[in-house]
Amino acid sequence: MIGALPFKLARAFTLGVALLLTRTAGAQFSPAPPPASDPSDHRFDGVEENWNSPALTNCHLLPVRPLSFLTDRPGYTVELLQVQWRRGDPIDLYVMKPKAVKRPPVILYLYGYPTDTDIFKRVDYQELVTRDGFAAVGFVSALTGHRYHDRPMKQWFLSELQESLATSAHDLQMVLNYLAARDDLDMNRVGVFAQGSGASIAILASAVDPRIKVLEALDPWGDWPAWMATSPFVPEDERPEYVKPEFLSKVAGLEPLEWLPKIQAKQFRLDDEIFDTNTPKVAQEKLRGAAPAGTTVELYRNREEFKAAFQEGQNLKWIQGKLALSESGAHTGAPSSQAPH
Repeated sequence: MIGALPFKLARAFTLGVALLLTRTAGAQFSPAPPPASDPSDHRFDGVEENWNSPALTNCHLLPVRPLSFLTDRPGYTVELLQVQWRRGDPIDLYVMKPKAVKRPPVILYLYGYPTDTDIFKRVDYQELVTRDGFAAVGFVSALTGHRYHDRPMKQWFLSELQESLATSAHDLQMVLNYLAARDDLDMNRVGVFAQGSGASIAILASAVDPRIKVLEALDPWGDWPAWMATSPFVPEDERPEYVKPEFLSKVAGLEPLEWLPKIQAKQFRLDDEIFDTNTPKVAQEKLRGAAPAGTTVELYRNREEFKAAFQEGQNLKWIQGKLALSESGAHTGAPSSQAPH
């Protein structure tokens, strides 16, 4: 169990930190690498996407029928799907469902760059996120893990931040469309747990999609001018490009500071590791200040406090408890009519 692991590995288990997960056991199943975009593939002709907004408005994405592989485990099932709605970008989607609940509430997990899907393949993780009767759904953001291919190395998550944020926010909503079309989950009780850049993406999505009823954001990135200028996550040799007005103007419409007050989640919790330096202190303070009234704020001043809050899945009790109190029902209306064929 998590409590028996060293702290760094326990944190990797809970947050899915990719570099630490390379120490763990082999994958339960490993999908083939995604193919390069095929010019003869006309399934996505006509796709249009607006990178200036997290909303699906003015976007025309074309979901195709997913490919799936099911693994049966004692107490739960794991379904690995390949979903796709734009050219050259198949997405591995993990749907973990408890067997004892007919239409379980669902929590989506979106961890920050550079986390890959390794955490979703771990049996102990699968058992943890499904053991209390909740379904769990996981995928990774754009230009991350298996979604990074057929690009020059100089193009990556940060250099293409506008694309990374916008397409990932769209992806989260398209995943909700797909889950609603399945009709085996309680889509009136949808939560999102997100971390790092994933938390920024979830904030953007929650501001434009009311289907996310409960949101927990851990260490979101934001306040882009300050973040790019001072975050140690930014490579020093690339920083001059990211503080130019031309770069910052492209991501200005995807600024979590601007979207935080518009969050539509009925329950929102903002967690900050104030000892973590990826997001500068001034940016953390601005993000907390921009949170809407009624936000629950949790501060972790050191690793010991963080470990106590997150080990053994203790952190899940908040989001699960809020979802348990939410009203269930049959309405699963999506803000977009783009559902899988």
